[in-house]
Amino acid sequence: MTTAMSAALRRIQLGNALSAFGNGFTVPYLFLYVARVRDLGASTAGVVLAVFALAALVALPFTGRIIDRRGPLPVVVVGSAAAAAGSAGMGLASTEALVIAAAALLGTGISVIQPALATLIVWCSSPATRSRAFATQFFLNNLGLGIGGLLGGLIVDISRAGSFLVLFGIEAVMFLVLGAAVASVRLAKAAVAGAGYGETVPAAGGGGSGLRVLLRDRSMVGLCVLGFVLFFACYGQFESGLSAFAVDVARISPATLGVALAANTAVIVLAQFVVLRLVERRRRSRVIALVGLIWTLAWVAAGASGLLHGRHAWAVAAIISTYALFGLGEAMLSPTVAPLVADLAPRGLIGRYNSAFALVKQLALAVGPAVGGLMAGAGAYTAYIAMLIVCSLGISVLALRLGRRLTPEQDSPLRAAAPPVPAVAGAETHSAAPVPVGI
Repeated sequence: MTTAMSAALRRIQLGNALSAFGNGFTVPYLFLYVARVRDLGASTAGVVLAVFALAALVALPFTGRIIDRRGPLPVVVVGSAAAAAGSAGMGLASTEALVIAAAALLGTGISVIQPALATLIVWCSSPATRSRAFATQFFLNNLGLGIGGLLGGLIVDISRAGSFLVLFGIEAVMFLVLGAAVASVRLAKAAVAGAGYGETVPAAGGGGSGLRVLLRDRSMVGLCVLGFVLFFACYGQFESGLSAFAVDVARISPATLGVALAANTAVIVLAQFVVLRLVERRRRSRVIALVGLIWTLAWVAAGASGLLHGRHAWAVAAIISTYALFGLGEAMLSPTVAPLVADLAPRGLIGRYNSAFALVKQLALAVGPAVGGLMAGAGAYTAYIAMLIVCSLGISVLALRLGRRLTPEQDSPLRAAAPPVPAVAGAETHSAAPVPVGI
């Protein structure tokens, strides 16, 4: 990686970390703010959360085309400005209509920032450094969210709407910092320096629209299906079915549930770079398959917590272990899935591939809580745990099937790029059996 690329990437990562820090001030308290502080009720708070997902679903189909035609930098700048305005609007809004409008603006800004930042990271990295770049982004996101959430807890006061104005004000400023940091990147030089990297799929010249190219790419379609199941079975359950199961069946207190969420973040922050060293030279498909097995164990632990009646300490340990195991899987996915999307994308379609995968993620994050909430509301917890164990096993199956379609450069770029071992002079030459690239 050149000096220009490294400098650009550092600025992008710093801006991303600060925006996550600002986001952490408001995310844990958004529902509470709308429902109780602004006294708009739980139903309006639910609509606000739904608007975030809806805004992403509306904006993302257009975002990829704009990124590929205009570049990711202006998309991040405009998205950051929109998110800052939406965040400030959330702090000032006092009526249902204004809160929903602010949420739509904030959700749109955040949703378009994500694939544009991913494209910037691709442009400022090579296949050899891409896994580490995305792992660093994920690490800084979680660290920023965690620190922001802790500091926000010291400021928040549900009896004072002004305290929430401070929280949303900090978030708005951090989005503006992200936009300024990205705008200061000498993107043309960084992009030119990295222009020769990463295209392992032929360019899409003359092959129809970006959508047609993507839909004909069986590897990308398979990755999108796999991504939907990944996000449905993990992130889509954190705030709905899993938390309801922990409280209603395992009899875990909300405070203990907060400890479990903290354990999830702690595992990600503490294990990210240890995990990176273990997985970056392994086949990506096998790493994802292992995540499926780890999450299967997590859901088995969650189910067991509901059977430990009279053994509260064991039930608490099982739930905390569930969240910790999810964190371990997330740490394994961060250097694996996003770089794979980039390495599948033909030249000129990276923005559309990133946006398509972000759209799949948002669909899963919309469907997952809805399914989890409905099953929890019906008390169908046995079927709920069984469904998610099957989904987790399905992740492993889908990952292994995807691996059969990937080229060595896509599945394990570091090992594919490793120089051959030179023959020793005078040594007798034998034809060696191929060494399998294992996990």
